[in-house]
Amino acid sequence: MESQISREEKLKLYRDVVASHPGGGLKGDTMPYTSHNGHMYSFLNKQDVLALKLPQAEMSNFLAKYQTRLAENYGIVQKEFAIVPDSLLQNTDELKDYFEISYNYVNSLKPKPSAKSKKKE
Repeated sequence: MESQISREEKLKLYRDVVASHPGGGLKGDTMPYTSHNGHMYSFLNKQDVLALKLPQAEMSNFLAKYQTRLAENYGIVQKEFAIVPDSLLQNTDELKDYFEISYNYVNSLKPKPSAKSKKKE
């Protein structure tokens, strides 16, 4: 999937969608991402690919509707993350619905414990 949008434009569009979501905020410097309760639910990787975490019930419909595929990082297929095509990224109103589905999905998962180191007693 060849991208027709620059990284800067993708980042701007990604920020716009994140900002439109209550409590949304980007984290990460080289790989911007969103997370809730310790679960990442979207990211823009170093190859300028935006991915969104979706529940299994939504995944196959999303992949077929947008003719996209599962995200892959470092040669590993990420089964819960779908690549967001540029056409959807540019349609922020439509993307907001999927962003909400993604957020609600991770909100339904058991929170992950904090990765911060514990003090030794």
